[in-house]
This record gives sequence, C-alpha cells and structure tokens, in this order.
Amino acid sequence: MVDHQIVNPTVLHQKKDRAVTRLSRRYTWLRQQFSGLLPKGLYARSLIIIIAPIIVLQAVVAYFFMERHWRNVTGRLSQGLAGEIAMIIDLHRADPSPEATDRLVRTVKWRLGHDISFTPPETLPPANQPHIFLSFLDNVLGKELIRQIRKPFWVDSVKNSSEIEIRIDLGDGILKVVTRRSQAYASNAHIFLLWMVGSSLVLIVIAVLFLRNQIRPILRLSDAAESFGKGRDIDFRPRGAREVRQAGRAFIEMKRRIERAMDQRTAMLNGVSHDLRTVLTRFRLSVEMMEDGPEKEPMRKDVNEMGRMLEAYLAFARGDASESAVELDFSSMLDDLKRETEAIGTPVSVEMSGEPIVKVRPDAFKRMLSNLVANAARFGSMIELRASHDARWLTVTVDDDGPGIPASNRDEVFRPFVRLDEARNQDESGTGLGLSIARDIARNHGGDIVLGESPMGGLRAIVRVPA
Repeated sequence: MVDHQIVNPTVLHQKKDRAVTRLSRRYTWLRQQFSGLLPKGLYARSLIIIIAPIIVLQAVVAYFFMERHWRNVTGRLSQGLAGEIAMIIDLHRADPSPEATDRLVRTVKWRLGHDISFTPPETLPPANQPHIFLSFLDNVLGKELIRQIRKPFWVDSVKNSSEIEIRIDLGDGILKVVTRRSQAYASNAHIFLLWMVGSSLVLIVIAVLFLRNQIRPILRLSDAAESFGKGRDIDFRPRGAREVRQAGRAFIEMKRRIERAMDQRTAMLNGVSHDLRTVLTRFRLSVEMMEDGPEKEPMRKDVNEMGRMLEAYLAFARGDASESAVELDFSSMLDDLKRETEAIGTPVSVEMSGEPIVKVRPDAFKRMLSNLVANAARFGSMIELRASHDARWLTVTVDDDGPGIPASNRDEVFRPFVRLDEARNQDESGTGLGLSIARDIARNHGGDIVLGESPMGGLRAIVRVPA
C-alpha cells in the first residue's frame, strides 16, 4: 500500500515566491556593488566596452594555446628527448668500450645535436629550485625521464637560459647530457604572446584616439547648453557622429525657439509697460491738478505705490533673461552696494576673496543682490557682505542681525506673492516679490539661493552661481 503525500498548492507558491525574492535581492545587491565600481563618464565606459572583450578574448586564446598547443608540443619534445637519452643508454650498454663510446659521442653530437659525456660515478647534486614558469617544463621532462629511463637523474634548467643539463646515474658512471632548451620545450610561445599583446595594445591606442574624437563633440554640446543657460554668447556648430549632429541641431533649434519666445515676451511687456505708464502718468497729472485738500496726499501716495508695484511686477515677469553676460569687476559692484546701503543709514562690511573679475549679467545680478541687501537692511541694524570666487563658483553671503526666518518657512518665502508675518520676503513696494526675483535671477545664472541662520543672529542668504 503506497502513501500519497498531499501538497498544498498555496505552500508551493509561497516557497516559489520566497525563492524569487531571494534571487531578486541578490541580483539587486550585485548590481549595486558593480554600479559603484563602474566609471560614470561616457568616455571611460566606452573604453571598457571596447577593451574588456579584447582582454577576455586574449585570455581565452592564451588559455587554449597554453593548454593544448604549448602543453602538447612541450610534452612531445620532452618525450622525444627522453627517448633519445634512453637510446644512448641502451647503445652504451650494448658496447661500453672506449672506441664505441667515442663513436657514440660523435654520432649523437652530429645527428642529434646533444653534447654527451660519461664520467666516473659521483653523487648527483641536489635538485635546483626552478623558476615558477620553468617548474611545469621540468615536471613534464622529469615524468618522461622517469617513464622511459627509470634511473636517478638531475635536471638543471636555470643555470643557462639557452641550454639544459641532464645527469643520469647509470650505476657504474654518470651520463651527462647538455642540449638546447628548444629540444625539450616549446621555445616560440613567447613570440605568439608578444604578438597578441602588441596587436591588442595597438588596437587599444586606436580605440582611445577614436573615442576621444567622438566624445569631444558631445562635450562641446554640453558646454554650449551650459553657457546658454547662463546667458552667455555661444558659437556652436554641430560636429561628430550623425546622432551627435542631430542632437546639436535640435539644441540650436531649441535655442532659437527660446530666444524667439523671449523676444516676443519682451515686446509684449514693453507694450504693456508703455500703456500702463501712460495711464499712471495721467493719474499723476490729475492728482497734481487737484486743489489742495485732505484727500490729495493719500491719492498721491496710492499712485506712487501703484507705480512701484507695476515696476516690480514687470521686473518679475521680464526676469532680466534677455541681458547678456559680460566680465566685470565684482568688487566695484560690492562697493556700490555698500555705498547705497549706508546712504540709507545701515552700516555694511564688505569682504572679497579670489579673482574679482567675474562673468555675469551685471544689471540682473546687482538687482538680485540689492533685493537681498535691502531685505537685510529693513530688518537688521548691521549687514556683512562677503564674496569668494574660485575656479568653479562665485559665492556671495549676506548676513544680518535681524529676527531671521524660521527654518520651516525658508523655502516658502521664495514663492511669488507670499509674505510672512515678519514680511522678510517683501521688497520696497510691498509686493512679496523681492526674494522670488532674486532666486529667479540666480537660477538664470545656473545657480541658486539658500537661506540659513546667520552667525550675527539673523538671516543668512547664500548666493552660489557657476564661475
């Protein structure tokens, strides 16, 4: 009677799912390990794609060459040498007379190319420690000597690089055989390996030079896109492979569309600005022509406030993106900000480190810093303005001793028209666009603005843009 075990299908599916989960985790772990080792650049990865197959192919070819051809040839040569030595021993035993021995020595030298000699009995020297590469060769030859001769022997393959010496104890004397190394070992293996390595090195050099020329157009496209994002003039022409040229032409077309949209927006804003300023001018004339009274001064303030708000809205909408970047002395800009801020009664300390010549949009950058400094002057009694310029970044820090902004609200104040209770993000017109305009200008330069706590106890604004 046979017992049948009933297996629950649900249990089988659970085991299968657990096995799949373990394999997935192992695969994810291996992928993470290898992804950390791989280079990040396209140039290095392309070289690995080309060089890795060459190395693998060389390893496979070298292995099969060593395993089959070289090992087989060496075995056959060692077998032949051991057989010749065995034949010499047999001939010497057949006729050990001096005359026959002399004839045997001359015949072996002439026909086989071996130098042999028979010496009185002596103790064989201790075995030499062969080179790690020659140990395999000595083992092959030693096995053949043991199989065919069956007598004590000593082999020296280290003393002379072109010869090997073999001594065999015959009992009544010593047979000494000196022959060329090529008689026992495959001596041309290194030539094959050198040719293989040399050709691979030539292919790798060609691949490096070719890839460098292919990567260079991609780097130029990247530099052109970065320069365009910073508002700098670019002179870019698509080059390289067909796909790279297509990407370059797409970038140029995108650049033209963006510039056309910016021109249209600028023209529209100029028209709106002209029309609204005309209306405001009529309001001002109407207010000025009114008779003096208690309602005239409030109306004048309202009209002036409307004018400031209009300028702020237009500046925010315009974004100052149409301005070109030029080189200027940044220390002089800081001195101007110091002078303008101290004129309204707030002391400012200025510090500049690094190269003072920078490439930015001067009007936009000064407007950004003016908004930050004005915001600091409104709530602080003292301002510290520091700038540092290195090979990669231009960093400007604005510190004040005011009340500051809570950490939870520092990102919110950059949103347009958002004003906190402390009103730290309001500009002079009260529109809530001061910090929004500043961050927009910083990002148009390829950088950003970050708010933090100041060592002075107030707010710290850090502007960081590419140099």
